[in-house]
Amino acid sequence: MTSTEFGRAVRRWRERVSPEAAGLPGGGHRRTAGLRREELALLAGISVDYVTRLEQGRAANPSEQIVEALGRALRLSDVEREHLFHAAGLVPPGQGTVPGYITPSVHRMLDRLAGTPVAVSDATWTLLLANPLYTALLGEQHGKERNAVWRNFLGAGSRVRHTPQSKAALDVSQVTALRAAANRYPADQGLRHLVAELREGSERFAELWDSGAVGRHEATRKTIDHPQVGALTLDCDVLSVAGSDLRIMVYTAEPDTQDAERLALLAMPGTRTLVG
Repeated sequence: MTSTEFGRAVRRWRERVSPEAAGLPGGGHRRTAGLRREELALLAGISVDYVTRLEQGRAANPSEQIVEALGRALRLSDVEREHLFHAAGLVPPGQGTVPGYITPSVHRMLDRLAGTPVAVSDATWTLLLANPLYTALLGEQHGKERNAVWRNFLGAGSRVRHTPQSKAALDVSQVTALRAAANRYPADQGLRHLVAELREGSERFAELWDSGAVGRHEATRKTIDHPQVGALTLDCDVLSVAGSDLRIMVYTAEPDTQDAERLALLAMPGTRTLVG
């Protein structure tokens, strides 16, 4: 198919999705009932200019990662997602690559948990989707920073406060998860490149990878140092989505505590604007 056909499909589905359905604030004057290009770009983690060029047929050969991100942001069904890949001249990812498709049921779950910080990651701990409160709590994550393993070993880290013991446990659990993903998805080129970059750039990662260290992610309490509302100590649980190899991370506060009050403050639209 042509780039024009791909662009028409993206625009048609963009105009179908309301901002409220995508977890964004609605209201204001809109020429269409659907998402603006700026909003689609935000949800997909790409530039507004690139979305514009794709829709106008001026950008050819989008990557598999771009098509997957657009499919998630547009909340496409399995059949629609497959069509979008074919329109881009790509074969939909198969069994040998890390799945990144988020089902409508998971989207609905995030919609219903608007007052709780929730995010969805794939088997490599790459952030696929986060609700506004999760972003307000932990900050915007772009590019390689969306992968928690890369961010931990090569990036600036996160707002989560660590002791030497908790940091060591995190390192081991992340290496274990990435090794397991590499064994399950041997054909995934992006995963291979990620592992190679981590081994080359981090002595600590290379040491753990080569030693065969094993650990697992445990439900735990985490203290998050937030630049506006201060420190919050929250319970962090990771849920698995059967059949899709997705991880859902959920942060909750004990009721009637200062942590719950600070989390509620972050949920206020005005506060989210300040910290976004």
